[in-house]
Amino acid sequence: MPVFKGSAVAIVTPMKANGEVNYEKLGELIEMQIAGETDAIVICGTTGESSTLSHEEHIDVIRYCVEKVAKRVPVIAGTGSNSTETAIYLSQEAEKCGADALLLVSPYYNKATQKGLIRHYTAIADSVTLPIILYNVPSRTGCNILPETVAHLVKNVKNIVGVKEASGNISQIARVKQLAGDDVELYSGNDDQVVPIMSLGGLGVISVLANVAPKFTHEMAWKYLAGDVKGSCEMQLKALPLVEALFCEVNPIPVKAALNLMGLEAGPLRPPLYEMEPANQEKLKKAMLDMGIACE
Repeated sequence: MPVFKGSAVAIVTPMKANGEVNYEKLGELIEMQIAGETDAIVICGTTGESSTLSHEEHIDVIRYCVEKVAKRVPVIAGTGSNSTETAIYLSQEAEKCGADALLLVSPYYNKATQKGLIRHYTAIADSVTLPIILYNVPSRTGCNILPETVAHLVKNVKNIVGVKEASGNISQIARVKQLAGDDVELYSGNDDQVVPIMSLGGLGVISVLANVAPKFTHEMAWKYLAGDVKGSCEMQLKALPLVEALFCEVNPIPVKAALNLMGLEAGPLRPPLYEMEPANQEKLKKAMLDMGIACE
């Protein structure tokens, strides 16, 4: 059985005005996602500002999410790091907290070789029993997990089961599926490429868009899985202006602004991220309204 099918939200981490994690608001967002039929929740991913959470906060947020979700949907914990030792520690702690799976971003800044990536991921996988989804996002990490490396890992490491592909390179993603076949659970990491990646055998999306449109994103993925390719494609195209607005500044700046516009009180960003430019916020608000998302 795959970790999930459909739409997993890469959920934000709400903050109080003083910069502390706002657990009350996180709980409200989790309930909104489950009510919106989100198929899984990714906690402490890039969208959750994991890079600015202390280790203690990181583990506490995972624990809170697991307890709040209470097995209603899978919880996938982001535990990647550019330090193998740190990634092992966070992964082991997430397993203790009761997470259902792990999402491991490729090591950033270090620019590991492919052999280095294999050693890194194998060491983490050997330290836990949870299923692991690799996360390839070279635009943020400076490190591309090549298709041959993905195929090697999913074929040779028992609990490495899939990849979230956010390279944007459809040819590379097709090569992943060609080499790994049914051994890989393939997920889109880009909200503007859900249908194209599902056409290559993808099972769904790990989504930023789902923060503000959970039911829409769930239905887009499940229409495809149910064989309604035309309907899914229509939804993909309809969402493109909002997706563009959600990425007109670096994620998660726009999606937190969007949630605040919806009155959901996601709060401020942690430095070095900064509030959205007013002109871009107006663009975002228009795209939300055009999608029927109410703004305050």
